[in-house]
Amino acid sequence: MTSPQIVLTGASGFIGSKVLRRVLDQNPASGVRAVVRGRPPEGFDQARLHWFQGDLTRPGTLEGLCEGADVVLHLASRIAGTEHECAAVNADGTAALVEEARRGGVRRIVQLSTAAVYGHGPHRGITVDEVPPAPVSPASRTRLRAERVVTEAGGTVLRPGLVTGCGDRWVVPALADLVERVPARWNGGQGLTSMVDADDLARLIARMATLREPPAGVHHASHPVPVRNRDLMAELDRLGILPLATADWTWQQCLDHLRRSPGWVGERQFALLCGDNWQRSDAIWRLAGLDAGPGPLERLTSAAPWYRAYLAGRNG
Repeated sequence: MTSPQIVLTGASGFIGSKVLRRVLDQNPASGVRAVVRGRPPEGFDQARLHWFQGDLTRPGTLEGLCEGADVVLHLASRIAGTEHECAAVNADGTAALVEEARRGGVRRIVQLSTAAVYGHGPHRGITVDEVPPAPVSPASRTRLRAERVVTEAGGTVLRPGLVTGCGDRWVVPALADLVERVPARWNGGQGLTSMVDADDLARLIARMATLREPPAGVHHASHPVPVRNRDLMAELDRLGILPLATADWTWQQCLDHLRRSPGWVGERQFALLCGDNWQRSDAIWRLAGLDAGPGPLERLTSAAPWYRAYLAGRNG
């Protein structure tokens, strides 16, 4: 274990803010240079933290970012927008960052990607690239391009599945949309999905920063045990986050109702959330020397107040 000097992108985001706090709390000798485009967020220990004004879409603003650094944690990404907009951040921005790391002599680069690069399922217990990536959205296509830049530089790529916890504005809110539009157990709730709690993922990423030689290449980064959809929905009901449906509908019945009901979750996202999308993820926890924890269902209890307040605010 070492106390590295860390460059962190995406420091104000859902995962990045958790990684930043964990690095500062658990590595008292580490310094962090966190990239922001606008005003830095408040509530962080400023003694070992330097906010660096930079923009991945403007490579010139990254000059000097990696000087004196030991590791780059690249957590910034654009997850919505056109192909051009996503490419500017995810693909071209990553290439600019990796080039800046090269100039600064930084060999340890860790990128947060997504298991969505595999595209349409079903995927059942696949190892890394056992199924060739076939991304279907601009965000996933350009994040896959970013992966190639990082791996060609000898870096580490982490592909989590669904990420839940405080700050999640996608997974559980999307399930809330589906509960209203398709009021049933989707295909009996049989779907198995790779998930990880955001704090556990942050714990894994922070460990990558302290390893002298992070494991190179691409790694799945979910909890090793996949989650059955009916178990997830039952837990969300128990915690008072979402109501539990009792009717069992076939997948085709669900799709028919989804198509007739307007909303923001499409068929592709429905399959990703509720179908079989399970990637084997035990290897990275073993390589990191970490216990993966009790799993995302157990972690939902601590996030329940945040989810209830967020969903109430959206509905209000």
